[in-house]
Amino acid sequence: MVTTGLILLAAIAILVWGYLRARPYGKVGILAWLQSVVLMVPWLLFFGLFALGLYINLAGVLVLLLGSTGLYIFLGRRLRAIGQDQLSTQRPAMAAEAAPESTESDNSDNDTTASDQPTAAPDPSTTDDTLAIPPEDLAQIEGIFGIDTYFRTETIPYQQGAIFRGNLRGEPAATRAQLATLLTERVGDRYRLFLVENMDQKPTVVVLPETADPPKTTPTQWGLAGLLALVTVFTSLEAGAILQGFDLLEDFSRWIAAVPFLLALVVILASHEIGHWVMANKYGIRLSPPFVIPTWQIGSFGSLTRFESLLPSRSVLFDIAVAGPAAGGLVSLAMLLLGLVLSHPGSAFQVPSGFFQGSILVGSLARVVLGAALQEPLVDVHPLTIMGWLGLVLTALNLMPAGQLDGGRVVQAIYGRKTAGRTTVFTLVVLALVSLVNPLALYWAVLILFLQRNLERPCLNDISEPNDARAALGLLALFLTLTVLLPLTPSLAGRLGIGV
Repeated sequence: MVTTGLILLAAIAILVWGYLRARPYGKVGILAWLQSVVLMVPWLLFFGLFALGLYINLAGVLVLLLGSTGLYIFLGRRLRAIGQDQLSTQRPAMAAEAAPESTESDNSDNDTTASDQPTAAPDPSTTDDTLAIPPEDLAQIEGIFGIDTYFRTETIPYQQGAIFRGNLRGEPAATRAQLATLLTERVGDRYRLFLVENMDQKPTVVVLPETADPPKTTPTQWGLAGLLALVTVFTSLEAGAILQGFDLLEDFSRWIAAVPFLLALVVILASHEIGHWVMANKYGIRLSPPFVIPTWQIGSFGSLTRFESLLPSRSVLFDIAVAGPAAGGLVSLAMLLLGLVLSHPGSAFQVPSGFFQGSILVGSLARVVLGAALQEPLVDVHPLTIMGWLGLVLTALNLMPAGQLDGGRVVQAIYGRKTAGRTTVFTLVVLALVSLVNPLALYWAVLILFLQRNLERPCLNDISEPNDARAALGLLALFLTLTVLLPLTPSLAGRLGIGV
């Protein structure tokens, strides 16, 4: 209940903050804010009524989601139409004023404070007064800019490359592609061109040498990945044994009885990783091997996978990030539903009926399939029910909007790095509060804090946002995450007939 209240307060605060930020931008800003509102309204209604003990059934939820998605797409089209009108009106004036603008920009931009650093520069302290790019290369790079693409006003040293401040003239994706082509023609494949937003949310070009590309997995890291996989095999067998009432360390001769649990977990984890790899292969992106996280409680908490290639756009980041949870979640949901259908008196496992109060989604599905059986003290369930539920929990945990978790990548892709940074902090705070009653939350808070808190590096085109369909899908994924992780309130469980 406390968690639900925190989520509602955070959502309302985000809406108010968003309105205050959008109001100075006039009609365009208000339309962008309304897009956020229509996507959050189903969440607010569902969880607000849930906090009051009222439950919206699955059909009602779908109607809300479809309605908000349609309105979101309509507002997005209006927003783009207004943006195109403004851009076409501004271009002639910008071209005519290019020369005086250069002088004004040079005078006004001499003070390069930290707020001028692009998002691609997470550590402004690395900027000095000496350009690392050789003068002959720098001359070639500066020659790619023009009045019709990106009007450069200043060059600033940054790490091994340089920041080129100026004014974007065209559409971000097309302009970035044109500049990258010119860069390759002049200096070959030795440099990478990023189009990002600086702290003032202005388009900025950053050029870095190829030596700054993501590192490849070393032989030692491959060995670590293999070792973690072997440890996970053992912890999965141990978790399967405990689930069946014996300790593998004390009675190892019964290890074969825990193998089905291991196989089911492998299928769930493998489907998740295959989703990532299939989508990454579609875009020609290299991924590191999965570093599986073993745990005694449930065998594994999933795996960590790094990008070994630069991502071309935020849409690509979204597609790869969401593909894993989508594949793993669908497999887990299929296991859960099949397990519920196969459950009957005399099934292999007996669980307390209150067990199904631990998840809004699972409890609702169980009520539809098992019916009055959930009002008995003990409910006979097929083993696939437990494994499907476990898979949904693993998928939901990886979709938490924090750092380099899949959920953090989804938020970064849709809303940008600033919002992703804020949701990471918010997630850590919520996990710290929840850990007072659930030690599992503390484990995840520590895991995120030490291994996954940093955001993904910027995409080559880090300005163009994913389309409306991706944004709606991302919100749906985060919504389903909450329905898996949040428990039913006792009053709502009683109304649904779950528990005695």
